[in-house]
Amino acid sequence: QVQLAESGGGLVQAGESLRLSCAASGSIGSINAMYWYRQAPGKQREFVASISRSGVPLYATSVEGRFTISRDSAKNTVYLQMNRLKPEDTAIYYCRMNSRTNDFWGQGTQVTVSS
Repeated sequence: QVQLAESGGGLVQAGESLRLSCAASGSIGSINAMYWYRQAPGKQREFVASISRSGVPLYATSVEGRFTISRDSAKNTVYLQMNRLKPEDTAIYYCRMNSRTNDFWGQGTQVTVSS
């Protein structure tokens, strides 16, 4: 019954910013880590960023220094602030959340960066 709803994707020019949000609904229980992944056309899904329950972030090298992950645990929500976007950031972005017993994924939101 758990659903993860993503929002904030869109079409922007290189150098601009977007902020993605993902909120979980339903009986998800206590959420541990939260994550963002992305998948470009013809490529496998790759890790972008994660944040632990205590708020410790981890980033892929390709986005470190430009992206910031944050969470509002009370609202079961994870955010991804994306600055200085590049065309190579174009992908479908997926959120993921873990509870003690389950792993949940969103359906993705499209981010397109034009040059």
